[in-house]
Amino acid sequence: MDIFLQQIVNGLVQGSIYALVALGYTMVYGIMGLINFAHGEVVMIGTLVTITVAGSLIKAGMPVALAGLAGMMAAVLVCMALGWALERVAYRPLRHAPRLTPLITAIGMSIVLQNLAMMVWGRNYLTFPSFLPSVDFELAGAHFTAIQVIIVLVSAATMGALLLLVYRTKLGMAMRATAQNPAVASLMGVNVNRVIAAAFIIGSALGAVAGVMVGAYYEIAHYQMGFMLGLKAFTAAVLGGIGNLAGAMLGGILLGIIEALGAGYIGDLTGGFLGSHYQDIFAFVVLIVVLMFKPSGLFGEKSGDRA
Repeated sequence: MDIFLQQIVNGLVQGSIYALVALGYTMVYGIMGLINFAHGEVVMIGTLVTITVAGSLIKAGMPVALAGLAGMMAAVLVCMALGWALERVAYRPLRHAPRLTPLITAIGMSIVLQNLAMMVWGRNYLTFPSFLPSVDFELAGAHFTAIQVIIVLVSAATMGALLLLVYRTKLGMAMRATAQNPAVASLMGVNVNRVIAAAFIIGSALGAVAGVMVGAYYEIAHYQMGFMLGLKAFTAAVLGGIGNLAGAMLGGILLGIIEALGAGYIGDLTGGFLGSHYQDIFAFVVLIVVLMFKPSGLFGEKSGDRA
C-alpha cells in the first residue's frame, strides 16, 4: 500500500504538469482546430529563460526566492510574446489553407525553436536553481517534498483561474463563441483575430508556468526537453478529449498516474525491463488504445464548450 500511495503522489505531480501543458494544446485546437506541435518548445523556452534570469539575479545578490519569482515572471512574458509571434507570423497566414499545411508548419516551427534554443543556450544540460529548501513530508507512508506540494497547488490554482476566465468573462465568452462558429461570432462583433491571439498568449503563459515546474522538479533543462513533454501533453489532451478544458485536466492527471503506476508495478513484474527508464511506453500505449476505442476521448468534443 505504501508503494501504491507513493506512485499516486508521483503520478499526481507529473500529471499536474501534463495537464497545464495539455491546456495549451486544447485551447488552440478548440478554437482553430490546429494541433500546435510547437507548444512543447514554448514550455522548454520558459524553463531556459527562468534559468538565465534567476541565475543572473542570484549571482547579483538577490534572495533566491525573489530571483525565482522574477525568473518565472520573465518566462511568462517571453512565452506570451512567443505565442503571439507564432500565431501572427506562422499560423494566421495559413488560417484558410488545407488542414495539413498548418500542421506541417507547426512541426517546422518546433524544429526552428529547438535550434534557436540550442544556439542561445548551447547543447549541454543546464542546472535549474534550487528555490526552496529540501523538505520532506510523509503521509500514510508516502513521501513528498515541498516542491511537489507547490507544483500541485499552483497547477490547481492556475487551472481554476483558467476555468473562471473561460466561463465567467467576456473574453471567455468570445472564445467559446469563436470555437462554436467563427463566422457567426465575427458577425456578432467578436474580433476573431484577437480571440485567437489571446488563446495562443494564454496557452503560452500556462506553458511557461509548466516549464518552471518541470525545471524545479527535475532540476535540469535541455533544448530538446520540450519534444517528449509536448507529445505526452498532447496524449493527455487526446485522452481527455482534445478541445475540452476539463478533459485536458483530467487526461493530464490520469496520464501521470498511469505512467507512475506502470513504471512502478509493471517494472517490478518484468524485472525492471519496463521500469522507469521505459515509462514513455505507457503514455503512447494509452494514446493508441484511446485512438482505437474512443477517438473522441473521455469527455468527447463539445463544440459549444470548447475554448
